[in-house]
Amino acid sequence: MFSHVMLGANDLEASKAFYDSTLAALGHGPGFADGRGRVFWMTPGGTFAITTPIDGNPATCGNGSTIGFAAASPAQVDAWHAAGIAAGGTAIEDPPGVREGPIRLYLAYLRDPSGNKVCALHQMG
Repeated sequence: MFSHVMLGANDLEASKAFYDSTLAALGHGPGFADGRGRVFWMTPGGTFAITTPIDGNPATCGNGSTIGFAAASPAQVDAWHAAGIAAGGTAIEDPPGVREGPIRLYLAYLRDPSGNKVCALHQMG
């Protein structure tokens, strides 16, 4: 259904460092810059990107918006969370852990350097 997700970034270098670190914890390589103020992480399942806004205004985070990254295990979610904190992210909501509902999930939430809300999620069944 989705081909890509792109988020605005005010400090492209800080945001790239954050996503290189967190996405490495999920098994992905570093992003590459295209020379036009955008950085891409491409996988067979889709593309994630960050950009400085093309209209020249500051990037803002979407209130109520979350981008979720799939994780292969609870340990990978924990590694993602730790990498994000070390790379300038901010821990938000509950600590990483199991959430009970119709589906058992293991997840963690962070804010990236531009304030975007991101999550790593492992479906436990």
